[in-house]
Amino acid sequence: APGKGILAADESTATIGKRFADIGVENTEENRRAYRELLFLSDAAVSENVSGVILFHETLYQKAADGTPFAEILKNRGILPGIKVDKGVVNLFGSEDECTTQGLDDLDKRC
Repeated sequence: APGKGILAADESTATIGKRFADIGVENTEENRRAYRELLFLSDAAVSENVSGVILFHETLYQKAADGTPFAEILKNRGILPGIKVDKGVVNLFGSEDECTTQGLDDLDKRC
């Protein structure tokens, strides 16, 4: 939507684990769920500024403490949920610190 942004909340289990380690939080499914709930249920003003959220695969199936799926919470706030479809990046063979995205070649099998 014009004037709104996209929230990238698609941290993999490993990436979010690094963030949690920095603040002394254990990387468990429940802690990841609670963190995402905090993001999605923060002030309703978020919907004034965010039109879409990119979710990690795990998040698509997670629910808030009251049992409401995160995707439904986002939709009810007028925010479109999306999902990260790649499997991350790896170093590109023969290059100097360049990366390439993996996982797009088998996307049809995972959908």
